[in-house]
Amino acid sequence: MKKTALIAFAFLATSVFAQDTANPLSTWLKNAYRNNHNEMLHAAEKMPEENYGMRPGPQTEVRTYGQQVLHYVQFNYLWCAQAKGDKNPNAATDLNKITAKADILKAFNDAFAYCEPVYNSLTDASGAETIETTLENGRQVRNLRMALLIQNYGHNNEIYGIMTAYMRMKSIAPTDPRPGRGR
Repeated sequence: MKKTALIAFAFLATSVFAQDTANPLSTWLKNAYRNNHNEMLHAAEKMPEENYGMRPGPQTEVRTYGQQVLHYVQFNYLWCAQAKGDKNPNAATDLNKITAKADILKAFNDAFAYCEPVYNSLTDASGAETIETTLENGRQVRNLRMALLIQNYGHNNEIYGIMTAYMRMKSIAPTDPRPGRGR
């Protein structure tokens, strides 16, 4: 028992010290973004296609499950493009026309593939740089690059929370039970 505890402690200590201590905030954000993406992907894959058109009630202004996933796509492209200093490569795509689960999952993975290098290249110093961003209403504002990417991560987390509520309405556990996760 003591030997197992020592091995576990050594592993944890090694993983803590192996982290990028020169860039603690950006390292944390990269890992948080990736973990959140993986949870969302698992939930999106687990939800049966027949539920992708589901709304939690009769209100048509409330997004369907598939539209929630596409909302992730929309804002990951928007905010990562701005953090990168590029034009949004997905701006001309009409996400309302994408309804099949396979197409939604492809768009989801494409958005992640576009954003991942933005997060991977982030350092604490580059995150502290002020950049010009455009809000949905077209207004230009100055923001820290890291603040924009933290906003993206937080927004993704909110979408994941909504996705899990839809799944629970269908008696589907959003993630597989893992020790200590409480889900």
